[in-house]
Amino acid sequence: MAVSRRFTPLLLLLLLGFIWDCALAYQTGDAVPVARRGQFHGQTTSWTDQLGRHCPHFGVDTEVVMPLPKPVGFTESESYKVSFQFGKEKYLTPWLLVIGRKQVPMLEVTLRHSGGDLEGVTAKIVPMPENYLKEHDSIRQKFADPEDWPKHILVHYIWVEKSEIDVVGGLYVLFFSGNILFVITAIYILQSSKEKLSRFLNENVVQTSMVGEVSKAD
Repeated sequence: MAVSRRFTPLLLLLLLGFIWDCALAYQTGDAVPVARRGQFHGQTTSWTDQLGRHCPHFGVDTEVVMPLPKPVGFTESESYKVSFQFGKEKYLTPWLLVIGRKQVPMLEVTLRHSGGDLEGVTAKIVPMPENYLKEHDSIRQKFADPEDWPKHILVHYIWVEKSEIDVVGGLYVLFFSGNILFVITAIYILQSSKEKLSRFLNENVVQTSMVGEVSKAD
């Protein structure tokens, strides 16, 4: 019973850790939080959280049209860069030039995931393809007019499942798990042996004492 009481907190901690990991994992279709900031004329704006309809949804390839409000103090002759932050993990993209380009920009975002975990994000600006320009002519018109704000940028979210096997990482996990199991087993064996040894000594001491008393009585 004493051994069981000692191991109960450990089992509870392991169970709570498992539940916590499950709670943090994304489910297919969950909105992945996105924040945006801008940079122009040596100034950097504060982070702005994006609405759910402009965010990627876990494991689902989508295209959204994201508005870019005019920053305070921005003049039409300047270039404008944006940077994004994705997920609870806060994966950060580099600065991406959206205003000051010859072509109408389109943002391609690749999100890597493994199971329910977001593993990484990469983003780049590419010229919007001709077929998209025809489909989203209003976006082209806004970028053509320096005074027409907010601008809108087409964002293409692409999800890639990370399936490669991390052999070294797996070996580390197995080694670490094996050591933990070894320590737990060793403690359990020591505790069990200690109790058995104590019971054995007590029984033999009592028997020896009884024999000595009988001898004296004779």
